[in-house]
Amino acid sequence: MVSFTPRGGRMNQVQRKAFDTYAERWYLEGDDVAAAGQQLDAAALFGRKAPLVIEIGSGMGESTAAMAAARPDINLLAVEVYKPGVAQTMHHLAKTGVENVRILRADAAAVLTQLVPEQSVDEVWLFFPDPWPKTRHHKRRLVTEDFAELVASRLRKGGVFRLATDWEPYAEQMLAACTPVKALRNPHAGWAPRPEFRPRTRFERRGLNEGRQIWDLEFIRR
Repeated sequence: MVSFTPRGGRMNQVQRKAFDTYAERWYLEGDDVAAAGQQLDAAALFGRKAPLVIEIGSGMGESTAAMAAARPDINLLAVEVYKPGVAQTMHHLAKTGVENVRILRADAAAVLTQLVPEQSVDEVWLFFPDPWPKTRHHKRRLVTEDFAELVASRLRKGGVFRLATDWEPYAEQMLAACTPVKALRNPHAGWAPRPEFRPRTRFERRGLNEGRQIWDLEFIRR
């Protein structure tokens, strides 16, 4: 199971400065962690014990910083593959002044499979993943029943899997993929309200401006 196509990309001046300034403090390279042959120790990584939240696909990080600021009680591990996005996230974190985020550049499925212990995560967030709208690309979509099973296995009892998309066919696929997973239950019996801590992202605003609806889902680990 692979959740992404590796992406490099050149960093602009702001991103390079942020990366050079904050990488040692906030950044982990997935390959380096995997090479160490150990699973993640969240308390050691963040320097404190707190509920662990994993955000899959943090993008350019503006909403990541805002959500971390809104939830100072959590340790937020942002998983992203696009290096300029990682650096831009650092820029936003520094501007916001939050300290409860660490950024891991890696494949999210591999992170969950290899690095995250079972029943160790309090929440997993997957907000506006690539919908791969063309039929021939549907196989690239991250959310399948197998992936939902993987997420469920990493959640603690009572942990929450939160998803959102502005692409209705993908929303329906997400609902269909997560509903059969016996370890998960949908407290809303359908679509969920938008979490209060999640800001309107640029992807969400773009979708709304183009007339698309936003579809939120919430599943709880039994």
